Amino acid sequence: QRDLTGWWENELGSRMHVSTVDSQGNFSGKHHTTVLNTQKPIKPSPLVGSQHLGEDGQCTFGFTINWKKFSDSTAIFVSQCFAGAGREEVLQTIWLLWEKVDSLPSDWKAIR
Repeated sequence: QRDLTGWWENELGSRMHVSTVDSQGNFSGKHHTTVLNTQKPIKPSPLVGSQHLGEDGQCTFGFTINWKKFSDSTAIFVSQCFAGAGREEVLQTIWLLWEKVDSLPSDWKAIR
């Protein structure tokens, strides 16, 4: 069975900490990014999410990060947890970030 609690780090050095996962699969934590383009000092940001744990122990989940402490953007991540080589757990993730823009015609440049 997959357990999301604890620290996770990606190949670029960004880290997240999942505090607890409740009986309904809801969780919260903090994200520490190393890759956001901002002029302000980067600080840990809150994350909230939900996981679905299948009967076979496979875990899919999603979470949102609000970068409000240093950026006008929000990101969403969707993922699945796999057993990697050596049985360590690996999160395979895709993300979408929306950064605030000044007008509707500019919305095309808000998405990464």
